[in-house]
Amino acid sequence: MDIRKGDIVAWPTNLGWMMGPWLVYASLLNGASMALYNGSPLSSGFSKFVQDAKVTMLGVIPSIVRTWKSTGCIAGYDWSSIRCFSSTGEASNVDEYLWLMGRACYKPVIEYCGGTEIGGGFVSGSFLQPQSLAAFSTPVMGCRLFILGDDGHPIPEDAPGMGELALGPLMFGSSSTLLNASHYDVYFKEMPSWNGLGKANLCYLDPELSVKHKSRVLRRHGDVFERTSRGYYRAHGRADDTMNIGGIKVSSVEIERICNAVDSCVLETAAIGVPPADGGPEHLVIAVVFKDPDNSTSDLNKLRISFNSAVQRNLNPLFKVSHVVALPSLPRTATNKVMRRVLRQQLAQVDHNSKL
Repeated sequence: MDIRKGDIVAWPTNLGWMMGPWLVYASLLNGASMALYNGSPLSSGFSKFVQDAKVTMLGVIPSIVRTWKSTGCIAGYDWSSIRCFSSTGEASNVDEYLWLMGRACYKPVIEYCGGTEIGGGFVSGSFLQPQSLAAFSTPVMGCRLFILGDDGHPIPEDAPGMGELALGPLMFGSSSTLLNASHYDVYFKEMPSWNGLGKANLCYLDPELSVKHKSRVLRRHGDVFERTSRGYYRAHGRADDTMNIGGIKVSSVEIERICNAVDSCVLETAAIGVPPADGGPEHLVIAVVFKDPDNSTSDLNKLRISFNSAVQRNLNPLFKVSHVVALPSLPRTATNKVMRRVLRQQLAQVDHNSKL
């Protein structure tokens, strides 16, 4: 974001999220000022604050931008002091971010993606390169990105493609232990190794074997990423059973536990984060299997409202159930694990077809 002396940096966040500490250090270490607003960023009061404080770098998440656009709460305010925006937390939408740029004389949006467990970002936009809306132009300093193909191994680093993202294991600030889990199991178990010569090893290695073979096991991150033919990166949400709802990572199991208890007619549910066809943050969709397979009279919208209330009351008031889909059964593996990734692909295809 090229933050420097004299800049005024505002980013609606909190110290429990990666971007809270980021805001403190990124501004003060570079001689800039923090602009702190006591209230909701979804109000005209915040828009006036950005104007009056003469904010030069404004950080956002896509959900905030969508609300600004739909409510018109920033209309009439002068944001011409903004030199750039930055965005993180969710997959961005091209149309919404073109609209956002228009609020500040079409200043750029620098995309930024990372995680608390790696102490910062691993892919970003940059003022030093041509940018593309809702896309990243470069791995950040000290990071190396790998997109895994259908065979579980990295595709060539200069080839376009889409798949689960893996990271080079050596990164500034990345975690080496976890408090309540096995760090190796979470981030490295069953991941492919990389020999550093542009070719993936044809077997899965543990750390000791990888040292012997002069290769390193790649680090799991869990997002689906695309590398375009022009060399940009785009985020497409989570690859595993963890979703990103409103910039907050949440387990499908947590949501399903709540939804299963909402109505006595429900046998089981599956919570899926579905990326919209036109891009942007994932939508929370609940697939439901009824105890009575012939139950076709249930009001799915009423059930959606009930799910929504229960999730907001018991888990997070910012979460929203977008759709409820009735299924005769959930797809499962041979070991009876719910195949949420299959559901995600099916529901995303249905959404895409409906857009067409």
